[in-house]
Amino acid sequence: MGLDVRQAVREDMPAVLDIYNDAVLNTMATADIEPQTLETRLAWFEERTAAGFPVLVAEFEGVIAGWSSFGRFHNRPGYRFTVENSVYVAAGNRRKGVGTALLRPLIPIAANMNMHSIVALVDASNSASISLHKRCGFSEAGRLQQAVYKFNRWNDVLLLQCML
Repeated sequence: MGLDVRQAVREDMPAVLDIYNDAVLNTMATADIEPQTLETRLAWFEERTAAGFPVLVAEFEGVIAGWSSFGRFHNRPGYRFTVENSVYVAAGNRRKGVGTALLRPLIPIAANMNMHSIVALVDASNSASISLHKRCGFSEAGRLQQAVYKFNRWNDVLLLQCML
């Protein structure tokens, strides 16, 4: 397929931002409802990498096709061994294996960081993301009913978890 997954660099953030903002405006992949600015995304990148968390990009023929990361699940100290993952794939590259290529490497990275589990909060209607996570070893750990209001409707959220 010619897909390369690598650690993101600061120069990748405009492409990462474009992919994320498309998801904000057109999908239920995020609960954000307003597009982010490049400054916000750069600050996010600096915060993630300074904390030692991965930010990966998948590159196909020189173009960023998607990105993934994980970060703190919750700020309270008792949650310090659980991280929450994010995987976003550019619209034209969905259902081509990009999501799997981005999610799979996060699992050993988290294990090597002595994490105990990875969680994902996924819109209950997002069958592609649910299938992706299950293929990568996640299982359903709970359902939050009508937890997100976006696109003028209430949406359930599935809590998926991968025990490390």
